[in-house]
Amino acid sequence: MKRFYKAAAATPGDAGWQIVLDGRPVKTPARAPLAVPNERLGQAIAAEWQAQGDEIDPKSMPLTGLANAAIDRVAPDPPAFAAGLARYGESDLLCYRAEGPEALAARQADLWDPLLAWARRRFDVDFETVCGVMHRSQHQETIERLGRAVAARDAFALAALSPLVTVRGSLVIALAVAEGAIDLDTGWAAATLDEQWQIEQWGEDAEAAAMLASRRRDFEAGYRFLSLL
Repeated sequence: MKRFYKAAAATPGDAGWQIVLDGRPVKTPARAPLAVPNERLGQAIAAEWQAQGDEIDPKSMPLTGLANAAIDRVAPDPPAFAAGLARYGESDLLCYRAEGPEALAARQADLWDPLLAWARRRFDVDFETVCGVMHRSQHQETIERLGRAVAARDAFALAALSPLVTVRGSLVIALAVAEGAIDLDTGWAAATLDEQWQIEQWGEDAEAAAMLASRRRDFEAGYRFLSLL
């Protein structure tokens, strides 16, 4: 789509901070007003629109995409969306460990065990870990408490949490990032530990590298969106 406006801005209104182009309100894909909870996030989204060249590239506007998702996909039924994210806690990446080699298993323990320990303290839960990929059920109490931790978030926070969870299937990493227990780089390192190990052993494939870079952009977008909230 060609750029059809000169100036993008965020202006206060009844529904929050409305994104406007040449003074005209922007709509989401479902035709709802593109309005966000605070000025910081509104200004950051307006900056994405302002930074567009002659052609509008949605891929270069991740905050806009997450705001659209919050309004169109999450807000109509936040409990259902939260339940979908919470299900990742039933088979969290951090609970499935390599049977070998020993160096990989040790690296997983070094990076993942502190995150599980944090979640145990923070949410008063416990986890069953297993070597291999065979499913191991978690305690029902653990699933319920993690579910409540997710459901307590509003539509915008849930939309931002989604890429942090789904990039590698770890609810624990996502919650640790969202609550500031770890920073962006630590969260990314934990989420992609296995991929990084494979790269170290066999080298980097161009297609795999492109996919990993795309996931990193999504992960960073979720982190930044949460930070702005």
